[in-house]
Amino acid sequence: MNPLQLILGDEEFLIDRAIASIIRGVRAGMQSNPEELPVTKLRAGDVTPSEIVELLSPSLFAEDRVVVLEAAGEAGKEAAATIEQAVHEPAPGIVLVVVHSGGGRAKNLVTVLKKAGAEVTECPKITKVSEREAFVINEFRNLGVRPSSDAVHALLDAIGGDLRELASAVTQLVADTGGRVDSAAVRRYYAGVAGVTGFQVADDTLAGNTAAALTALRWALVGGLHPVPIADALGDSLLGMARLSAIGRVDPYSSAKTLGMPPWKIKKIQQQLRGWDAARLAQAMQIATELNGAVKGQSADAEYALEKAVREISQLAGRR
Repeated sequence: MNPLQLILGDEEFLIDRAIASIIRGVRAGMQSNPEELPVTKLRAGDVTPSEIVELLSPSLFAEDRVVVLEAAGEAGKEAAATIEQAVHEPAPGIVLVVVHSGGGRAKNLVTVLKKAGAEVTECPKITKVSEREAFVINEFRNLGVRPSSDAVHALLDAIGGDLRELASAVTQLVADTGGRVDSAAVRRYYAGVAGVTGFQVADDTLAGNTAAALTALRWALVGGLHPVPIADALGDSLLGMARLSAIGRVDPYSSAKTLGMPPWKIKKIQQQLRGWDAARLAQAMQIATELNGAVKGQSADAEYALEKAVREISQLAGRR
């Protein structure tokens, strides 16, 4: 184990995972009881130079220790200088983990650590949909599963962008399905999540599949899903269709940034639009607008209003 570790970036979940991995690595190489490994975590900006010196000084028996200095970019001038000195004069038995965003007033500390031979773990902030897709795919592959794109998209719809929840969901899905993960499995395991059931209802509705849409709707409501997120999913899908309909044919990849949608979503909307013309799309948008008010208090029976809207919109989609 390299005694000098630099975790570079500001994605919290990836940072936590990297720290845990380093600690496991140190414990695996210990001669004594791994559970007795001392681990100290401090924010570099809150610790004094004297405290850093004490933490990083050699002990009498050179026992294994892990010292994690978080938010090192915010360290003061004296604290940063003390860390630099400790890097150049490492004490035996100590693994120093420095977590640095790459910026801040102690930005130069990154260069110092790299020149000193630190092992670098990159943990950049994940903000783009494509990056979340890549993260989910990599999580599956680390568990020996090659997921279909539909399964990845269904999971992102269901869970959202929280990496910790996505990683947990991937692990659970692989364990529960024996690695046979597809979009149907995602929907089955996350039937009570708005992102799956809401958009599943919307997909069936906009495809003109009335029976499937009403069945999905009933299961969603029985499972405890509130009418509002289902109505929102239907409205969002129609809004996306209206946007693309107004623009005309576009390339999903070159237009993704401009439209603020991932390519797979643009492709999906383009497929949905094939069964629609401008007049029927306008009618569906009007129904969705009225539904939005109904499920948010304007109707005495939100579930009935939702079922009525799903039926009417799916029948519009079915006309050719």
